[in-house]
Amino acid sequence: MKLELTDNQPLADRIRPKKIDEFFGQNHIRERVEAFERSKRLPSLLLFGPPGCGKSTLAMLLAKSTGRHFMRISAPESGITALRKQLAGMDILILDELHRFSKAQQDFFLPILESGEITLLATTTENPSFSVTRQLLSRLHVLRLRSLGKTDLLAICNRACEELEIELSEDSLNLITSMAGGDGRSLLNLLEYTSQLPAEKREAENLRKILPETVIRGDRDGDSHYELASALIKSIRGSDPDAALYYLGCLIESGEDPKFITRRLIISAGEDIGLADPYAMTMAVSCQQAVEFIGMPEGFIPLSEAVVYLALAPKSNSTYAAYHTVKQEIRQNGMLPVPLHLRNATTSLQKEWGYGRNYLYPHSYPNSYVEQEYLPPEIADRMFYDPKDQGEEPRLNAWLKGQRRPRRQRKRPEPKKWGK
Repeated sequence: MKLELTDNQPLADRIRPKKIDEFFGQNHIRERVEAFERSKRLPSLLLFGPPGCGKSTLAMLLAKSTGRHFMRISAPESGITALRKQLAGMDILILDELHRFSKAQQDFFLPILESGEITLLATTTENPSFSVTRQLLSRLHVLRLRSLGKTDLLAICNRACEELEIELSEDSLNLITSMAGGDGRSLLNLLEYTSQLPAEKREAENLRKILPETVIRGDRDGDSHYELASALIKSIRGSDPDAALYYLGCLIESGEDPKFITRRLIISAGEDIGLADPYAMTMAVSCQQAVEFIGMPEGFIPLSEAVVYLALAPKSNSTYAAYHTVKQEIRQNGMLPVPLHLRNATTSLQKEWGYGRNYLYPHSYPNSYVEQEYLPPEIADRMFYDPKDQGEEPRLNAWLKGQRRPRRQRKRPEPKKWGK
């Protein structure tokens, strides 16, 4: 299938490589791609990666290398009925945005891939583990592509400048590549815009003022969404306010829903800070309320304050770990009956059964505390909460230690690594 170029084509199409040797980037999968190119029969592939990394270009190069008939469509453009007719006489289908097909639509490909009737070269920006059916995924070789690095972007810049017949300074090239954010398509759009400017306006100092503001794409259903959120929380957990602010900025500037961010901050306040600074939870919840009240873009102000506070706060995951220990106990041994003295006797029959008998009311004793057993007798020697010597937690535990009289030692469970 020959693709005719016209003067009206975008720069990205005009300089699209004609063979794999001209393809820049993705060196980590280069050997596999070259092996597929040399193979007698091209297998069905799924190319997964962020926008502008070369997924469709690579698929087209592989299809062309076979010398067989192929066609390229985008999933949103075609229904299954129309696609079935279009495939007549075709050997290879290049399908962009496979994730836009429903699970039922994806099932259409199962028999034709199984029989070898068609070779599918599909692309997606979303994690195929969640967006592609398990049955279809098992029939595809997955190639994971990465955002383009600076070296690759500069190489593309040089090729584009030759096509556009312009010369740019090193500073201008560095500026444009940094604004592209690893996206080759955005890079070429910026270059095409730059080529239309007068020569004196193409210097870096002027370009900073006049280049269109690039929009950082947020991939809410893809890996970057979760990777940024994970990096934010781990930076808070690691007490690094600079890194935490940076990842907060990445989330906000990519258009992330602030409700998602505040939810993660509230979780972090309870999981990673806990009783070392009980005010951290108040700060996180107040941040959520403030952001909801004032909205964006000003919401970055309370978000920044909360993120820095949480990063600087002392850390303790004792309550988080304690709950997991309790959950493990319940799942292993089941829920044990509540001791009779802790049950409320609401009927005369329950009183006869001993409900509430011998219960000691703490407020009737000095300091509103009295020794009695609260756990079921089968696990009375277990200790689930293991306090840490961090922040406010020692102070909170000091009162209880001072009230308790010597008693049998409770057993601590085997230490677990509760965390992510």
